[in-house]
Amino acid sequence: MPLIEDTIARIVPADADLHAAAQRHLDSQTKPQGSLGRLEELAARLVAMTRRDPPVVADRRLFVFSADHGVVAEGVSAYPAEVTPQMTLNFLAGGAAVNALANHVGVSVTVVDIGVDYDFAKRGSGVVSEGEATATTPTQSPETTPDPLFARLAHRKVAHGTANMARGPAMTAEQARQSIETGIDLAAAAIDDGADILAIGEMGIGNTTAATAVLAALTGLDPEGITGRGTGIDDERLAHKTAVIRRALEINRPDADDALDVLAKVGGFEIGGMAGVVLAAAAGRRPVVADGFISSAGALVALRLCPTAADYLICSHRSVEPGHAAMLEALGGDPLLDLGMRLGEGTGACLAIDLVAAAVRCYTDMATFDSAGVARKSE
Repeated sequence: MPLIEDTIARIVPADADLHAAAQRHLDSQTKPQGSLGRLEELAARLVAMTRRDPPVVADRRLFVFSADHGVVAEGVSAYPAEVTPQMTLNFLAGGAAVNALANHVGVSVTVVDIGVDYDFAKRGSGVVSEGEATATTPTQSPETTPDPLFARLAHRKVAHGTANMARGPAMTAEQARQSIETGIDLAAAAIDDGADILAIGEMGIGNTTAATAVLAALTGLDPEGITGRGTGIDDERLAHKTAVIRRALEINRPDADDALDVLAKVGGFEIGGMAGVVLAAAAGRRPVVADGFISSAGALVALRLCPTAADYLICSHRSVEPGHAAMLEALGGDPLLDLGMRLGEGTGACLAIDLVAAAVRCYTDMATFDSAGVARKSE
């Protein structure tokens, strides 16, 4: 059986009986019932997802998928495409916001080149073309000295970026499958290695355009109301970006009932990779935390392939991207945070994992009325 279908076949609903038992434990603790609000909800969900009571979130892992997008040629972003490899190097060097927050909350970050238009493997061997962007990495001297940063990159490139979806399909059907299977492989290996909780983040100039197109294709929403400014484009470029998305949908006619077709026609390799992580997490009975707008597009592809995977999904925060509210509604997710963030990378997911860990602490460390000798509420 193909990997995607095999993974989906192993996904079962979270355990309702264990959820009820966890809630009974929470109700027995020294507090008014329900007074910890969504922390209680998180703790009970974790028990039901993982079938572990008490739940554990000690081993925390974030996958940051990097990929380029051919649609950038249409002028939809405020930043040039070379920022994608430059920021990927920044992640590896530990200089990005996601690195700071991951370090703060104890999350291990794996950076994945799933489709960057840059030859990291060649660079890592020390063979560098004159004039290549070095981003945040030190200048290599001599040029044949391998850069150790590149050894820390997961080299899983599907292609050197997608094709321009405004002129035809973003990728082939085979590439769409490969991108999802890449996420499945990485997440399954992490779970086998002891990961307790997974998270998804991304980097890719032009990927708000792809994520918006995926949302529009899967929901039937008009791009006019869900297209945002992404990296900070002005009104004129926003109108142009909206028109480009509408043109991509008209040219490619993605099938709303076929999430793989939507991914292939108007998606991105990082969106496929994140969808794969969601599916593998659900199959492995582990919670998976989605970051913001683009990560939610990956989650939406996963849930359209297997709705039951929603039982394992935690939406971290509400992005200020206008399409994210519609994305969250399509996911059926209620985000934990609303901090006005729109960076991506997995930054919101890191903060949400800290809340999940707090929920576990409350579940495991609080006394019960009986164990503490505290009188219960009067009837």
